[in-house]
Amino acid sequence: MDLVVALVLCLCSLLLLSLWKQSSGKGKLPPGPTPLLILGNILQLDVKDISKSLTNLSKVYGPVFTLYFGMKPTVVLHGYEVVKEALIDLGEEFSRRGSYPVIQRASKGYGIIFSNGKIWKATRRFSLMTLRNFGMGKRSIEDRVQEEARCLVEELRKTNGLPCDPTFILGCAPCNVICSIIFRNRFDYKDQIFLDLMERLNENVRILGSPWLQEKHNQELEYTAENLANTVLDLFAAGTETTSTTLRYGLLLLLKHPEVTAKVQEEIDHVIGRHRSPCMQDRSHMPYTDAVIHEIQRYIDLVPTNLPHAVTCDIKFRNYLIPKGTDILTSLTSVLHDDKEFPNPEVFDPGHFLDESGNFRKSDYFMAFSTGKRICVGEGLARMELFLFLTTILQKFTLKSVVDPKDLDTTPVVNGLVSVPPFYQLCFIPV
Repeated sequence: MDLVVALVLCLCSLLLLSLWKQSSGKGKLPPGPTPLLILGNILQLDVKDISKSLTNLSKVYGPVFTLYFGMKPTVVLHGYEVVKEALIDLGEEFSRRGSYPVIQRASKGYGIIFSNGKIWKATRRFSLMTLRNFGMGKRSIEDRVQEEARCLVEELRKTNGLPCDPTFILGCAPCNVICSIIFRNRFDYKDQIFLDLMERLNENVRILGSPWLQEKHNQELEYTAENLANTVLDLFAAGTETTSTTLRYGLLLLLKHPEVTAKVQEEIDHVIGRHRSPCMQDRSHMPYTDAVIHEIQRYIDLVPTNLPHAVTCDIKFRNYLIPKGTDILTSLTSVLHDDKEFPNPEVFDPGHFLDESGNFRKSDYFMAFSTGKRICVGEGLARMELFLFLTTILQKFTLKSVVDPKDLDTTPVVNGLVSVPPFYQLCFIPV
């Protein structure tokens, strides 16, 4: 019996090694830590802080290295130069969406975030055109965001200055902006239909993957009802969760640094005053506020390892040959927290985006929305929402922490796919 078991184990090992060679032998992949059979390198990573693990590995293997998740190789790019070279200089070759099995099974390869090839290109082009037709980048969209900012302020007034968890309210505002764009109608925050929508969006794992309508066969697969439904879902999911999390994290950082908040409010008083609603034209006259919003996004590092990419063809990259279809993991942390571009990157400092004269300083390292072909479709809307929502809140309220600001913890709860702020409460005191 022992001999049989030994033979079976040997055969399984040989089979696994054969499969491993087939999966990695098509190209000269970058070096990396030795993987374990079946498990790959997963035990060598801190799953609670993968980004930190990648940084540590880059110190050993350099800016380009290979990790195995199970039997599948993934090439990791760490640092501004290699990320720029791949996603911008070789944008087309690195434009494929990498594997994300759970979500891909739900979306069936449709939508704008996780689709590929002809469907992705057509859907992205259609989405951008449609959003422009709906007013994206025009004054009409700004009017909708301003209206939502006023509604957000009224909801915050209802807290009567008492301690509250802002998570739900801050989630409602960006979601309602998407509703007003797609449905031409916003919802009351207590509307049951709206609450149901919010609940579904918060259940990130349960993604609607089936079509909303019955349909006839259509050879133009990118325009099926299923694809359009998933595209709308992508717009809601990406346009709600990312912005609301950034707002929530931003308020926590402003609580932690009251001296920063005071400077922002001083700039608001000087440029806008207390009675007029903030508008996007104000941003060019408010360099400190603009710097604070950029620093919030840089510091929180919302999606540390970006969504996975993949190469569309066999490609030679820095003397390595990466086979078509190989997953690519780009460390946005390594760019947003680069200590040469941003001295003391672990410190929250709006000065990272200000020059010596106090003017706003742009940085090519600011990749909070990713970069290249797969850059966030809703970047413009998100920038508008962050500016208008935060300035309107700070125009109308003083933020008060329920504990000493020095005792506030700003460490993310989970530093995996998304950086989420820890639970906290604050008081919105009307000015």
